[in-house]
Amino acid sequence: METPDISIEFFPPKTPEGADKLRTARQRLAELQPKYFSVTFGAGGSTQQGTLSTVKEIQSEGHVGAPHLSCVGATRESIRAILNEFKSHDIRRLVALRGDLPSGYGGAGELRYASDLVEFIRAETGDRFHIEVAAYPEMHPQARSPQDDLQAFARKVQAGANAAITQYFYNPDAYFAFVDNTRKLGVDVPIVPGIMPITNTTQLMRFSDMCGAEIPRWIRLKLASFGDDSASIKAFGLDVVTGLCERLIAGGAPGLHFYSMNQAGPTTAICQRLQGH
Repeated sequence: METPDISIEFFPPKTPEGADKLRTARQRLAELQPKYFSVTFGAGGSTQQGTLSTVKEIQSEGHVGAPHLSCVGATRESIRAILNEFKSHDIRRLVALRGDLPSGYGGAGELRYASDLVEFIRAETGDRFHIEVAAYPEMHPQARSPQDDLQAFARKVQAGANAAITQYFYNPDAYFAFVDNTRKLGVDVPIVPGIMPITNTTQLMRFSDMCGAEIPRWIRLKLASFGDDSASIKAFGLDVVTGLCERLIAGGAPGLHFYSMNQAGPTTAICQRLQGH
């Protein structure tokens, strides 16, 4: 099967050991020739420096790095300073998000929504950056209704986003329906599905509860039946997620964005299977 463009997401390592492990993982993942590597950061911009130094290292290795940028708790001035820093390091892509409010956090900052952030980036820097935004095929956990959520997505694109990456999901119909609905609103940017490999049941349940991604009942029950048998969980996860990717590619998805969790193995295994190795 012809694999479309892929991109791969990391989080900034918190320790020197974590940084070493990420370098090793990145070397392996680079063999998949991803279009770019994106790097997340913590709530309230808590690891913005870690994000930038990881992106700089990715660029120095000859790859394209795309930092995540969030407007939660930020001022226009602080965002302007970050954009200038990105420019000085010749960063050309970024992922613009509202970001999660840290617990006990009062204000939203001067830019309330991701659409405000995209608009501000465009006003400040013109077409310099290729901007990705987030999309939620199963609805943003804080959206009032699916229709509201679609409108919020459309506003981000109208503000100047070039493309979108979705929250992960395991029901391809949710993705295809979301894409169809955005097209009806006249939104025509590429919407790249976010792919979360399944390697650990507890971790997957925890993430999914936090971000509102649905784990279909049949997957949940099957994972529960394996208990602590990690080899069976990984083998089943590889089958499920590869099958999902095949359906998405066959249905015309413009690419795949892998949430790597800073590990090379799961993403590599899925891509090799997609390529028929």
